[in-house]
Amino acid sequence: MLLSALIVLPLLVVASSVFVFDTELWAHVFATVLSDYVINSIVLAASVGIGTIIVGTYLAYIMVNFEFVGKSMLTWLILLPLAMPAYIIAYTYTGILDFSGPLQSFLRDTFEWTRADYQFWDVRSLSGAIAMMILVFYPYVYILARTAFAEQSYSLYKVSQLAGLSRLAHLRKVAFPLARPAIVTGASLAMMEAFADYGTVAYFGVSTFSTGIFRTWFGMGNVQGAAQLASLLCLFVLVLLILEKRGRRDAAHYVNVSGSANAAKHVHKVSSFKGLALFVLCLLPAALGFIIPFIQLAIWSIQFADVGDLGAFTDLVVNTFYLAFLGALIIVAIALLVSYAKRMLPNKINQTAEQMLSLGYALPGIVIAVGVLMVAGFFDRQLNAFTMLVFDYRPGLVVSGGVAILIFAYAVRFVSVALQNTETGLARISPKMDSAALSMDGRSERLLRRIHVPLLSGSLLSALLLVFVDILKELPATLVLRPFNFNTLAVRAYELASDERLIDAALPAISIVLVALIPVMLLTHQMTKQSDRSSHKVRPTQPNDTNKGRSVKYA
Repeated sequence: MLLSALIVLPLLVVASSVFVFDTELWAHVFATVLSDYVINSIVLAASVGIGTIIVGTYLAYIMVNFEFVGKSMLTWLILLPLAMPAYIIAYTYTGILDFSGPLQSFLRDTFEWTRADYQFWDVRSLSGAIAMMILVFYPYVYILARTAFAEQSYSLYKVSQLAGLSRLAHLRKVAFPLARPAIVTGASLAMMEAFADYGTVAYFGVSTFSTGIFRTWFGMGNVQGAAQLASLLCLFVLVLLILEKRGRRDAAHYVNVSGSANAAKHVHKVSSFKGLALFVLCLLPAALGFIIPFIQLAIWSIQFADVGDLGAFTDLVVNTFYLAFLGALIIVAIALLVSYAKRMLPNKINQTAEQMLSLGYALPGIVIAVGVLMVAGFFDRQLNAFTMLVFDYRPGLVVSGGVAILIFAYAVRFVSVALQNTETGLARISPKMDSAALSMDGRSERLLRRIHVPLLSGSLLSALLLVFVDILKELPATLVLRPFNFNTLAVRAYELASDERLIDAALPAISIVLVALIPVMLLTHQMTKQSDRSSHKVRPTQPNDTNKGRSVKYA
């Protein structure tokens, strides 16, 4: 409970900031930028939610219900945008679609146009940010919708046929309503990511709560005001979570209706022409969300020929992997401790502690950064006051100026990622094994070391890998809390792109993408194995199966 309270403390500090009202700041914010923050944030999140529902749902329905050439390849390609952070795809498409980019240059050279002869979409806009996020967040909906469609009984489709419904009418009246809880969950995850994003909207110059918090903090030097804006953003996230929970309130009913008919799953084989059309339709999101940006980043990276910067790049790689590996080890250890305590003593205290640790992942990194720095700053001030009083010595920024504050922020943000894996792994170990081991030894710490850790090796490795990649891609918290003269790949890519040095930003950007591909490949492999097993074995669907949809976020 104490460990959970420590990790949740920054969130409580942010929430408590609403009781210290800065009249002058809020008068300025109300008169100038608050309407832009609210409108742009809501429009961005809502548009991303709608877009991911459309793209993810049609992809899931086609992949589950139709058989065509190239489908096995698409199983891998469709999930690849999960490895492409939104801010990196924003940098890439800016370079491709800008006035001096290859596309507009090709159009001018081909048709002999001048700038006044044509109008071209400005990617650095609110609509551009929406498009970038849809391209990388649609897999959240796709994974959950695909599972929901795959678990629907074939008998439902036969009943629809007897009622005279076409395939499209069956989708609209039966299949889509049954899959709605899963689709709503996936869309909610995408919307929370849109609220949390900083790199994309900052680079595109879109005023949202994330950019407003950063601007209030560093531009105006008002940490308290930034915390109050952060608490307002938390309110929007809370409303979204409530709406998502209401959207899943009939989830158990829907799953029970779908029944256990995976073995009888209906797959419609289409002709070559229709199959080609479906292949192109399913390939398009993957091509726009990963293949084209990745190829462009690879081309720019090959053009990276400044040998003098290779030493600095090596430092970036070392710093990034050091932070990610150390943070992942600590976070997985915390998750294992909490999960094991909850298993051995399943009382309300340990259950509450576990629920408290899950709060951080729902909040944007910039919000957590504000809370962490306020807590660390308070600790440093008190420590310096004490040492000056007793020893006449001022140690300076003991916590706020080191790597420890970053690890703390990562723990607040990503401990629920590791908890999902450790709890799932422990749930697969029979309690009878615990009783037998305790009856022979009687010490729970030895039971953990000798029995549970070896059995949990797969889950712990998955948790370590997922947290590692999450830390690798994290931008706002790292950008705010990093020590002086300490850069990571994500921060360096953001700095170079902000200076319009897109070609130079390609190498750190593609390095992040290549590492992030590892868990995406593992996720795809796992989904393929589950699909193969379900085609040979009927598995009864449990009422709590829809809750497993939360794990897509951790991928």
